[in-house]
Amino acid sequence: MVVCGIDEAGRGPIAGDLVVAGCILDKQTTITGLGDSKKISEKRREQLYEQIIAASNYHIVVISPERVDASGISNCMREALIEIQEYLKAERYLFDGNTTFGVDNLETMVKADGKVAEVSAASILAKVTHDRNIIRDAKKYPEYGFEKHKGYGTKEHVAMIKEHGYCPIHRRSFRLKALEATLF
Repeated sequence: MVVCGIDEAGRGPIAGDLVVAGCILDKQTTITGLGDSKKISEKRREQLYEQIIAASNYHIVVISPERVDASGISNCMREALIEIQEYLKAERYLFDGNTTFGVDNLETMVKADGKVAEVSAASILAKVTHDRNIIRDAKKYPEYGFEKHKGYGTKEHVAMIKEHGYCPIHRRSFRLKALEATLF
């Protein structure tokens, strides 16, 4: 059975791209060390990324912060999941998590990124793509420290927003109580 694993990176941050990846692994190739991308070191994720790219059929959807703000995170997730199904033909589509975002022919499994190789591979593709993009953006906006917190709403990140305001990669639709009094 052809399984397409799907996972996302960047759904929770208040800055940066949302990245959704789908992956069908080549059954002739074994990739050692797959697992939940959040539990693998950055260096190892980069190595696995290259191996996955070489041994899979994959599709990565990158959604800008502006599009997340305009369409909403759920609509963006739904559109990305549909695009992956259109691009990658499989008998089974398995998404890490507990919601299908209204997409047909999609199974979900909580913590699938640590249990199913195809989802683990998709998790790594999404995380590496997300992190590369936010590190690229950190060079454009060094005052925010994106390379450290990857766009999540950490105390340091919130302090930088209070000091400098939003920059173009911030998602203005994501409301933080710590910022509402000063920015809205």
